[in-house]
Amino acid sequence: MSNFQQGNYNNKIDYVFKIVLIGDSAVGKSQLLARFARDEFSLDSKATIGVEFQTKTVVIHHKNVKAQIWDTAGQERYRAVTSAYYRGAVGAMLVYDITKRQSFDNVARWLEELRGHADKNIIIMLVGNKSDLETLRAVPTEDAKEFAEKEGLCFMETSALESTNVELAFLTVLTEIYRIVSKKALTANDESESGGSSSLLKATNIVVPGQEPESGRRSYNCCTSS
Repeated sequence: MSNFQQGNYNNKIDYVFKIVLIGDSAVGKSQLLARFARDEFSLDSKATIGVEFQTKTVVIHHKNVKAQIWDTAGQERYRAVTSAYYRGAVGAMLVYDITKRQSFDNVARWLEELRGHADKNIIIMLVGNKSDLETLRAVPTEDAKEFAEKEGLCFMETSALESTNVELAFLTVLTEIYRIVSKKALTANDESESGGSSSLLKATNIVVPGQEPESGRRSYNCCTSS
């Protein structure tokens, strides 16, 4: 974890990455966000109404990266926000509750919605939350691993209550995004000299101060080697 540090707020922000949280209501999306952004957890957390977002700045490979993390209610009646909610997102945390089989069964529907609204190259982490409730487990880890491998997703089990793997899950997604973007920038620089054309990801939803977003993209699945 030596590449990850808290952001230095005296320095400029090099990148802003928008991450969205999706999944059924009460799987712990807001608690994951609170744990990552503020290192907080509330046992009496109320359901999210509408949409909210928080930010956290971290250092990845000596670059200040601001994560802008969006959280929305999982209830059906709030799903009209989808288009604006997904717009500009380069990462997604698709969350289910390991003690609620239905929340895992609904993951496929959430993934279909995500892929229907978001950029096709978005980096997606499947998150099995509430790993502290092992005795109540209803979703075997292997089931989730198999689904993630089939769909080309990253996968991790977390506990917002015990702060297990929460930071690692977010930072894994942020680092995968950064790796693609930094590689893209390097290749673009090389090919601008040779006159070639790059086939690497051109993420229109990455904000780089002083630069305009580029167009053209390629498909990429993270964590395929794990």
